[in-house]
Formats: sequence, structure tokens, C-alpha cells
Amino acid sequence: MLLIFALFLFGTAMFLFGLNLFAWLIATLWFKGEDLTQFDRPTGERFSQGDQASAEIAAVVDSFSRLKSVLKEVPLRQRTRALRTHMDGLFDDRDFSGFSFVPVDCNGVASEWVLAPGSDGSRRTLYIHGGAFAMGSPRSHRTVTTRFAEMTGGAVLAVDYRLMPEHRRRQGIEDCRTAYQWMLEHGPTGPASADAVFVAGDSAGGNLTLSLVAWVRDAGLRAPDAAVALSPLTDATLASPSFKAHVHSDALLGPLFGAMARVPRYLMLWGGLIQTRINPRNPTVSPVYGDLSGLPPILVHVGEQEMLRDDARRYVNRAQAAGSPVRLQTWDHVMHVWHIFNPELTEARQALDEIGRFLAPISPPAERPSRAD
Repeated sequence: MLLIFALFLFGTAMFLFGLNLFAWLIATLWFKGEDLTQFDRPTGERFSQGDQASAEIAAVVDSFSRLKSVLKEVPLRQRTRALRTHMDGLFDDRDFSGFSFVPVDCNGVASEWVLAPGSDGSRRTLYIHGGAFAMGSPRSHRTVTTRFAEMTGGAVLAVDYRLMPEHRRRQGIEDCRTAYQWMLEHGPTGPASADAVFVAGDSAGGNLTLSLVAWVRDAGLRAPDAAVALSPLTDATLASPSFKAHVHSDALLGPLFGAMARVPRYLMLWGGLIQTRINPRNPTVSPVYGDLSGLPPILVHVGEQEMLRDDARRYVNRAQAAGSPVRLQTWDHVMHVWHIFNPELTEARQALDEIGRFLAPISPPAERPSRAD
């Protein structure tokens, strides 16, 4: 009996070993993208407000710590809902007086026009919010969309794309494509062509932004005049060195996703495939592995201490090598997508000013007549 039991344990162990070996082999041969280590070199402009994080940044980081303690009291199955509620209400105390937020249906995709006083409806920005593809909304990102409305002098279309896990990843991608095509032909007052077109997004929305501009090129549509990606995920295979190396320095993503960095990569690749039903190395979800030639001007922002820093570096370096006008700007000590914490963060105001300077010469707004005229 003992011999039979021992043989059973041995057979089970061998089966599990073989299963793991098979999973590792498939992940290595089929899911992994090309080796991008040659694109890990530092590039672009680096901004710093000092050798240490400021009191402003420390206050924002402290708010993350409070959120983590709240989530401990929430059952695991309810955490996504709790995070969505928290994220949507994060800036409910802000004064957005003077701005208009107008719900709109973009050929079946719920969105929101964000309009500043005197907005030129022929100048349009598609803004794609972040939130790990599972959270976020136009409401959660109004501190950023209102600034884009001011910077561009136009209308911002904040797309409320379908989120996981209720919907597949591809459905969110399709929503962004639909909203972009609709925006080309519709402004805040109705059907009308666009004089200037921009696309911007942060984190997951940065991933969707970079995926979208490549798709627009391949589909032969009117290209955006420029695009902006804030702390973007560019590699769904999670291969960039900083993903693991910066777990402890990334004040936002580290606590939320740091556990993923301890999981064997081949298991994460399988998890990504099961979750999205798209090969993780597919450029649709991993823009860094796609054809990066012929892209419009793109500005990428990321923090030097972020887990996604090398995602940004690799994308920018590879795009530049392909001849595309893509730039990188980095900031020291900031958290993931620090731009939303404006105006309280000096670095957020500075980063948004840099975006304004990037966009202005590409497609300057028409001069408005003075009141004396």
C-alpha cells in the first residue's frame, strides 16, 4: 500500500512538473516578445525639484496609505467596485466652475465633452482615462481633462470605454477606436469636421492611446496632429526591468501590483492571455512590439521611480529608431500619473505646462478677436 501511495505521489509530481514545463515552454516560445534590452538607455529630458520628495508629494502618498487600510476591510470580490467608487469620487471636492461636462453618445460609446469657456469645437482631443483597464471614468479624470481643454483651446472628448472584468479587453479597445472615428466628424454642437485633433491618455489609457495611433495609421484614417501618453503601459508581457526593480519605489503601483512582480513571468503571461484572450506580445495590447514608424508627434511622460519607467523608455527609444517624432520627459520622486494631482503638486503643474508647450507649435489655436474688435 505504501508503495502504491509513493508511486501515486511520484506520478502526480511528475505530471505537475511536466505541466509546468509545458506552460513555461509555450510562454517562452509564443508569448514573449523580442528582446528590447538595447532600448533601455536613458533618453529625453529629466526634471527634478530636489534630492528628495517634497512635502506635497508626501501628502499625496499618505492618501494612498489610507486607501490601502480601507481596502483591507473590503471583501476581495468587492474590491474592484470599492476602488471604482473611490477613484470616481477622488476629486469631487474640486471647483470646476466655468467648465461644462456634457454626456454624449459616440455611435454607441458613452463619453463626455469637457468644455472650457470659449472652447473651439473644431479643435478636439480624445482623452482615454487610466485605471488598470478595470477602473476610472471621465468623472475620475476631470482634473486632467479640464487642463487639456484649457491648453488646446478646444473640446475634450473623454471616452467611457467598457471595463474589465465585465467586458473583454478588446471591447475597450474597440470603444476607443469608435470614439476617435466619431470625433473626427462630430463636435460638441453636432456633425462638423475637425481642424485639429489630439489623443491623450494615462496609464492604461496611455496604452490605449499608443495602440490607437498605430491603428489609425494602419487604417488610413486622419492621423492626430499629436498624442500624449502619461505613465503608459507599453508592454503587456511585463518584461521591462523597472517592473520588478521599482516595486518598492513606486508609491502607487507598488502596493497595488507589487505582488505580481513576485509571480514567475511565464505564469503572468498565461494569466494575461486568459484575462484578455489576446497574446500579450500582440501590438494591440503591447504597442512597444508594433511597427513604430510613421507615427505622429508623441510626448511620453513617466516618473523615474515608477514600475513602468522602462516601458516608456523602450517605447520612445524604439520609436525614435524607427524615425518617428516621439519624445520622453521624466520626473524624479513623483507617483504614477501625478498629473491628476494638480494644482497641488508643483511637478503636476510643471508637467502640464510642458504638455502645453509641446502641443502649441504643432497645431496652434486661431487667435480670437479682442473685445475691442
